[in-house]
Formats: sequence, structure tokens, C-alpha cells
Amino acid sequence: MAYENILYETEDNVAVIRFNRPKALNAINPDVLVEVGQALDQIEADPNLKVLVLTGAGEKAFVAGADIAHMANFTPLEGRRFSLQGQALLFRLEALPLPVIACVNGFALGGGVELAMACDFIYASENAKFGQPEINLGIIPGFGGTQRLPRLVGKAMAKELCMTGAIIGAAEAKEIGIVNKVFPADKLWEETMKTARLIASKGRVSLRAVKNSIDRGYDVDLHLGNAIEADAFALCMASPDGKEGLTAFLEKRKPEFKGGLS
Repeated sequence: MAYENILYETEDNVAVIRFNRPKALNAINPDVLVEVGQALDQIEADPNLKVLVLTGAGEKAFVAGADIAHMANFTPLEGRRFSLQGQALLFRLEALPLPVIACVNGFALGGGVELAMACDFIYASENAKFGQPEINLGIIPGFGGTQRLPRLVGKAMAKELCMTGAIIGAAEAKEIGIVNKVFPADKLWEETMKTARLIASKGRVSLRAVKNSIDRGYDVDLHLGNAIEADAFALCMASPDGKEGLTAFLEKRKPEFKGGLS
């Protein structure tokens, strides 16, 4: 499928979506949201894929936010529709049964940081910048920023960032819990793909089980969370990958995970 606003490619068992509007610092508009959704359709239909990496084209931005020129004349109803469209895509990305890594190579502002926070974790370059600057425009985050950010950094820090519109560097973003790891700009892609390939070497069922167990168990009490884990553990035990992994360990060889539930 040909795209105008993103680049989509696969490398071994890793899918890559690259936001490709560098002249607009990869800003998000409704067309971008539609194309990312179409790429997710392709990913879900490909049984060989195990990991998704999101990044931005060019050297300046991951995604520098929503396209202000597009938003400037929104009516309240149009604004709500755009917000819900973005939120729906991020919920879908969050629920994707593959690990999703955000490779943040520059500005991740507004909708960009909201997009990154919907991924499973974030790797960033040393020159990356993060922030929810919507308050400076007289508006607030609309793609889930007021909800995901406090879950990562706590209520007080999230309020400070959203109320001041402050833009912070990668080191501070790592310190407060937005970013997992920070790398020199020229090493970011290499290190991101190294982790993506490592994850892709694991079994599809167990990867899905880890993601599902952590995400579903995060906001419930410990007993229910452990019940979710036990069900996922049983599913792994019943899968060919589970049998292969345990057998390979006993036979002192490297497992060959092929995916599948039965």
C-alpha cells in the first residue's frame, strides 16, 4: 500500500512506521491518523511480525504535535471529533498484540509525546525534547496526555508539565519516567533496532502475554492482577512456543520459536 504521510517497511520480524512530513516536523493531521491505522491493519494481518517501531523522518522531529494550521479553525464539534479520532488510534496502538517501541529522534510535543506514551516504552536521542505545550495555545492535550502522563510521572509532575507547557530534554524525561533509555543521536536507531530484534527473537504468545498481563493488571488489585497472569501463564504453557522453549532448555539448545497458539 502506498502512503503519503508515513513510510512503512518491515525488516525480518520487525515493522517500522516512520512519520514522513519533515517539512511540517511530522505534525499530525487526520490523514496521518488514517494512514497509521491502515499500517496497523497490515501489521495485524502479518503473522511474521513480532515488534513495531515508530519513529520520525528527518533529523528534527519524531512528531512535533498536531498540525496547528489544520486545527486553527476547528469548531468545538470538529475539535472533539479530532480528539476522539486521535484517542481511538492511540488506544488501538496500545492494544496492539505486539510490543511497540517509540524511537524518539527529536521533538515529541503535544500529540507526539501522547503518541509515544501509548507505545510500550520509549528510547530517545540525547537531543530529543518532550512536552505538552498545548496550554500556550489556550487549549489542553487532546490525545490522552492528561491521562497517560500522570500514570507515568505522577499527578503533580503531570500537572506541572501540562500547566506550564514546559519542554524538557531527554535526560529529564528519563529521570521522571517518560523515557526508558537515552542514546547519542547517531546510535539511537542502532540501539532501538538491537532491542527490537532481541524482542523479536522471543515467542509471539509469550510476548503478547507479557504485554496483556502488565497492561490489564496495572489498574486492578494485586489478587486480580495475579489471576490475569495465571491465565496468561497457562496459555503460554499450552502453546507450541512454550513447549519448544522448555524442551530446548532441557536439551541445552537455542529455542526456535515459530508462533501460533496450537
